[in-house]
Amino acid sequence: MVGDLARTVVWHNGDKEWSPFSEAEMQGRHDRLRALMAERSIDACLFTSYHNIAYYSGWLYCQFGRKYGFVVTHEAATSISAGIDGGQPWRRTFGDNITYTDWRKDNYFEAVRTLTGGVKRLGIEFDHATVDFQGQLAEQFPDVKFVDVGRETMWLRAVKSAEEQALIREGARICDIGGAACAEAVAAGVPEYEVAMASTNAMIREIAGSFPFVELMDTWTWFQSGINTDGAHNPVTNRKVQPGDILSLNCFPMIFGYYTALERTLFCEFASDAHLALWRKNVAVHERGLSLIKPGVRCKDIAAELNEMYRSWDLLKYRSFGYGHSFGVLSHYYGREAGVELREDIETVLAPGMVVSMEPMIMLPEGEAGAGGYREHDILIVTEDGAENITGFPYGPEHNIIRS
Repeated sequence: MVGDLARTVVWHNGDKEWSPFSEAEMQGRHDRLRALMAERSIDACLFTSYHNIAYYSGWLYCQFGRKYGFVVTHEAATSISAGIDGGQPWRRTFGDNITYTDWRKDNYFEAVRTLTGGVKRLGIEFDHATVDFQGQLAEQFPDVKFVDVGRETMWLRAVKSAEEQALIREGARICDIGGAACAEAVAAGVPEYEVAMASTNAMIREIAGSFPFVELMDTWTWFQSGINTDGAHNPVTNRKVQPGDILSLNCFPMIFGYYTALERTLFCEFASDAHLALWRKNVAVHERGLSLIKPGVRCKDIAAELNEMYRSWDLLKYRSFGYGHSFGVLSHYYGREAGVELREDIETVLAPGMVVSMEPMIMLPEGEAGAGGYREHDILIVTEDGAENITGFPYGPEHNIIRS
């Protein structure tokens, strides 16, 4: 345990926890990383991001202003955690763990030094390491060359294994449960936060009952009404739903660091003719987009074709973001496999094992007929000859005008 002002300690407590990923799955991730390291003549990697630490160790840290890490050498893999976390990081880590204490401000770097002795080329994530942190590394390790591995590791994460796909399928299933709870809670006079709570609680209970052991963290719902639907990531408020309101349902279960999502346009009690016309056009874009996702197709070409649909209705000016993105170890505060985005500037060719969303959105400002934000969102697994849609919750006016 903790010695008298020790700088680092070994704090193993209990046994390793259950993981949805087998030892072969996790070892395969390390093997592919080490092959990259050998190709780049990298002696070790120091990961600091939520997504890469979770991907390679299985442990998702709670930052709270402290530094964390996962060091992978050609022989070993060790997470670096703070004393405040106790033995939980070791229980969750595929590999070993070392704990640094608060007794000196540079104890984190002492832990890194313990794990990287003799290293000449150290891989770090330039897209996550701040200028301040890189300066600290340079000061602490003046003889080490720092090499960026952020982009390469993104590509290693981009194609999902069979075990990852299985976990993502569970997330999509639980999204549908959250969506049903959301729709059930919608009624005129009910505030947004009450609808969101019903959805989130339903998903958390289902996650808790679906795995032998799971840390229940970060699952959330954004439910927006009226003008609040103009942004896909607008926070929940205490605004009360009104008859005729456009609504946005957004369910996000988080399971072992993996994000899934269900997003739907709904209306309370009725929708005006102007709203119905816009909604149906956005559904048409969504359905065309679903049909375009398949192996061998460039992300930018999907965006270009869907843009033409919006342009034909003079709606392209109301589109607010890309048509979809990759899934995996990510959340609203970490991750993003930016190389797999359905946008005009992405040349990536879709490949089997990639998992992407189709989520077209338009937003018409207040004062215009049919004002509000319209968005449908499904998750697709790219297969050898097409794509499998794993989202089950229905969309469109035939299903999602909610009448009490």
